[in-house]
Amino acid sequence: MKKQLKTLLTIALSAALVSPAFAADKIALVVKSLGNGFFDAANQGAQEAAKELKNVEIIYTGPAKATAEGQIEIVNSLIAQKVSAIVISANDPDALAPVLKRAMDRGIKVLSFDSGVRKDGRMMHLNPSSNPLIGEKLVKMTADAIGSTGEVAVLSATAQATNQNIWIDEAKKVLAQPAYKGLKLVSVVYGDDQTDKSYREAQGLFKSYPNLKAIIAPTTVGVAAAAKAVQDEKKVGSIYVTGLGLPSEMAGHVKSGAVKSFAIWNPIDLGYSSIMAASQFISGKVTGKAGDKVSLGRVGTVTLDANGEAAMSEPFTYDASNVEKFAKFF
Repeated sequence: MKKQLKTLLTIALSAALVSPAFAADKIALVVKSLGNGFFDAANQGAQEAAKELKNVEIIYTGPAKATAEGQIEIVNSLIAQKVSAIVISANDPDALAPVLKRAMDRGIKVLSFDSGVRKDGRMMHLNPSSNPLIGEKLVKMTADAIGSTGEVAVLSATAQATNQNIWIDEAKKVLAQPAYKGLKLVSVVYGDDQTDKSYREAQGLFKSYPNLKAIIAPTTVGVAAAAKAVQDEKKVGSIYVTGLGLPSEMAGHVKSGAVKSFAIWNPIDLGYSSIMAASQFISGKVTGKAGDKVSLGRVGTVTLDANGEAAMSEPFTYDASNVEKFAKFF
C-alpha cells in the first residue's frame, strides 16, 4: 500500500511539473534576417531578459534573407507552435500585418521593435530611439565629417523598411534647415540589407556622382559595406561614410579613415527591453493602450503614445576615442 501511494505521489508530482502552470512562456524574437550582427546582439539581450524573468524561453529566428515572405512563413509556424508572444523587426510594415493579426486573434501577444509593423498588426512598437533625434544625428555626423557643403547620398536597407524610411524623412527635414543648406542630397539607394548588394550600390554612387562627399547608411549592413567600398576604391579622404553601425564591425573602418563617426543604440539593451515589454503583455500588466507605462527592466520605464509606440533611448556616437572599447562587447 505504501509503495502504491509513493508511486501515485511521484506521478502527481511529475504531472504538476510539466503542467501549463509551470511551463515557460515562449517568446519568439523574429529578426529581419539571420547572420546580422545587430540582431545577434539583440538576441544576447533577449537571453539576459529571459534569465532575469526565469519563466521565459526565447525562440530566436528569422529568414535567411530580409524578405517579408520569409517572415510570414516563420510567423505562421510560430502560430502553430502556440507561442506566448512574438516580438518582430519587420521587413515590411503592411505585408506582415494580416498574419500578425491572425496571431493576436489566437491569443498571442505581438510587439514590434526596431522596424515597426502597421498599428493594427501589433500591440506595441518599441523604437530604439526617437526618430527626430536619429535624423538629426545622421546629418550632424555628416556635417562633422565633410563640413557644411557637398553632395551626399543615402544607402538604406529595403525600400519598405519602416524604420529606415522614417529616419531618412527626418534627415531630409534637418537637411532643409538653413544650417545645412550647403549639403545636397543627390540620391537614395537600397542595398536590401545584403552586404554584396549594398557594396555594389555604393560603387554605383561613386560612378553616378563624381563629386559625392558622403554616404549616409542608416543600416548596420549598409554602413559597413559602404565603408569597405570606399577603402577598396581608394576614396578614403574624399568620400566619408557615416550612419548606424556596430562597433565590432566599424572599428576597422574608423581606423582606416573611411569613417569619422557613426552612431547606434545598444542592441543588447534593445533585445532585452523588447522581451521585458513582451512579458508585461503576457502577464496582463499592460494592454497596449495610450498612456500605459511599460517596464523595460534595467533600461527603465516607457509610456505608450497614441500609436502604441515608445522610444527606448537616444543614439550614442562612436569614433576613434571609444570604438575599440565598445567593439569588445558588440
